[in-house]
Amino acid sequence: MDLKQSVIAITGAGQGLGQMMAVTLAQAGADLALIDVNDSSLKQTQAQCQMLSAKALTYKVDVTNEAEVERGFVKIVDDFGQLNGLINNAGVLRDGLLVKQKEGVLSKMSLEQFNTVIDVNVTGTFLCGREAALQMITSDSQGVIINISSVARAGNIGQTNYSASKAAVATMAVCWAKELGRYGIRSAAIAPGIVQTAMADQLKPEAIDRLKKMIPVGRMGEASEIADAVKYILENDYFTGRVLEVDGGMRM
Repeated sequence: MDLKQSVIAITGAGQGLGQMMAVTLAQAGADLALIDVNDSSLKQTQAQCQMLSAKALTYKVDVTNEAEVERGFVKIVDDFGQLNGLINNAGVLRDGLLVKQKEGVLSKMSLEQFNTVIDVNVTGTFLCGREAALQMITSDSQGVIINISSVARAGNIGQTNYSASKAAVATMAVCWAKELGRYGIRSAAIAPGIVQTAMADQLKPEAIDRLKKMIPVGRMGEASEIADAVKYILENDYFTGRVLEVDGGMRM
């Protein structure tokens, strides 16, 4: 893929990994369709991309809302004339133990806590991946779909919902690679380890310290390192149907 001739959509583009991905791809010459539910943060990412002379348009979309996602991807192709890549990056954390007993009180992860993560991380990825594939095919645009998974997909304490969601999006990427290859569409996933972002900041300090001890390189990842992995998959036309682990050697 020649990024200078490509249009890449990024969900969760308003901050953290999504923002860094947008800036990295703008530097490489790609045009960007920036998707997020937060309009003000989208404008900040857009401004950074435009400073690099990239064409960057914003789309306020709730990825869990089917109608909004459908309209959003139609609008992207109307605006750019094509769609060559989607980075399914939008995600949330709502950590908690399945059940917990403290001082004689037994509590449990609520269904709402579970469903919130599944809705954004899994349903949102499904809807955006489906509509991106549809628009790539109808606009005759060969393309790539990249789902952002996590090292937590192997299972992690306190993350029943998050781990399940990240295992799901990795598996979906493999399914899509097998289904969509006939249309010239590749699909893959990236499984980052612990990366220094606003999402990681939600973790308790003691949890971060414990996780750092599990990382052979001895530090958390940088957002730029995940963005570089995205760029690699986009540009490598023989990479599909696989999960690229960028985790500093960490294993859960």
